[in-house]
Amino acid sequence: MQTAATVVVGLIAALHVYILVLEMFLWGRAVRVFGIPKDRRDDPLLRTMLQNQGIYNGFLAAGLIWSLLHPDPGMAFDLKLFFLGCVAVAGVVGAVTANTRILFVQTVPSVVGIVLLLVG
Repeated sequence: MQTAATVVVGLIAALHVYILVLEMFLWGRAVRVFGIPKDRRDDPLLRTMLQNQGIYNGFLAAGLIWSLLHPDPGMAFDLKLFFLGCVAVAGVVGAVTANTRILFVQTVPSVVGIVLLLVG
């Protein structure tokens, strides 16, 4: 179970690095991936807001990566739980405020990771 949990944490971290890159640097692709309507794609405020979201996704990724690299197993476990919980909450907020698909992309995998950690 620990190996499965570690794989899930790594995949979620990679997902958040991908989202960070999309939102902060690959604006043209991000608007297509996130389904932003064509009439809003040139809105500088929307671009700024997505870049802001990108940095938050980067912080989530950094925390998950830190949890994978921490040498103390107890602290690593706590970090994994904390950052997976943060991802789960961010996914719920995103699902309520932006797109319900976010629930399945962020919240469900993070809850699976939490369950694997607690069971393992």
